[in-house]
Amino acid sequence: MEPVTHFLTGACLGRAGFNRKTAYATLAAVLAAEAADVDVFWGFAGPVEELKHHRGITHTFWAVPVVAGVVVGAVGLFHFWRQRNKHMGAPPFSSAPADEKGGIAQSPEPHVQPRQPIRWGWLYLTAFVAALSHLLLDWTNNYGLRPFFPFNPRWYAGSFLFIVEPVLWAIFFVSLVMPWLLGLADREIGARREPFRGRGWAIFALVAVLLLGCWRWAEHAQALAMLDNTNIAAEPVTRMAVEPYPVNPFRWHAILETADFYQTAEIDTRTGSIDSDPHRDVLYKPAVTPAVEAARRTPLGRVYLDWGTWAVARDVGQEPAPGMDPPQLPPNRSWTTVEFTDLRFDYAFIGTRSAAARSPLSGWVYIVDGRYDAGEAMDGREQR
Repeated sequence: MEPVTHFLTGACLGRAGFNRKTAYATLAAVLAAEAADVDVFWGFAGPVEELKHHRGITHTFWAVPVVAGVVVGAVGLFHFWRQRNKHMGAPPFSSAPADEKGGIAQSPEPHVQPRQPIRWGWLYLTAFVAALSHLLLDWTNNYGLRPFFPFNPRWYAGSFLFIVEPVLWAIFFVSLVMPWLLGLADREIGARREPFRGRGWAIFALVAVLLLGCWRWAEHAQALAMLDNTNIAAEPVTRMAVEPYPVNPFRWHAILETADFYQTAEIDTRTGSIDSDPHRDVLYKPAVTPAVEAARRTPLGRVYLDWGTWAVARDVGQEPAPGMDPPQLPPNRSWTTVEFTDLRFDYAFIGTRSAAARSPLSGWVYIVDGRYDAGEAMDGREQR
């Protein structure tokens, strides 16, 4: 999922009860819930390196205890830094007022403890659960993750929640804002402020997200069953997949593969309808030219085919790639562009998309003389 959902999940985990066990629980949960995405910094090395390492080692089960430990260490450093600043900012001993006998009263303890004591075991458990939540949420969408990498490089994807789900944002927003609004009302009537306000709303949000995921998972299974029981392709189907749309739990985009072509369909599990036009929704498998063979062996090609479970490589001729200038060659040499797309994302999941629009997460490779790699790019960013 995108970072906002991870952060909000961590905030609700912290407020659901861990913050009653230890100080800094919500802070640790928020940090641990998003920490796995630190691998996006591979993007500074180029888009191919980012695709290669994103959702890699930091998104594995082995990384969860390490991520939790690093987060607890960072929170501990923050705590000791706060304590040190409070100690340095305490008034000098001689400035204390005199006591009843005329002597100098004992100054208060300079180290001001937080209202809730720190229990390091509970803090680590909080960060551990939050780090696990990141893996669970990333598994629900169709990008997938490799939880057993590097021992098992296989990608796993639930494909029943969209990677950006506004319904989740709405649930989390209500759960985090409502306690604040109720607190304003309490202050107006002079009611005593309740400590750790918002626990019930946080639990509500987490349960609602779980129920939404179960509902979407059941609709996904129903869409697959409908597709399996309907013959919409003119040839035997070798495999199929169903991809989610945001917001609408009944609408799904289906992909089918045969020996000669791919076919797509739109499924509505509420009405039980499947819409597919053989003239509009069929993509014949592109020819495997020498340029395509060479592109598959490039760094981008190897990474893309490892990740793209529905990857398609096409020789599109001398078409300039977005974000890259065409190669400058002498007249006796030629170049061609090979485009990589993944059918899991090649549909209008938000609004409509024109036929000329690029599919997200696409890649391009310039191949010279059908053999040599002359440049690579993804989503308009060139790999240098």
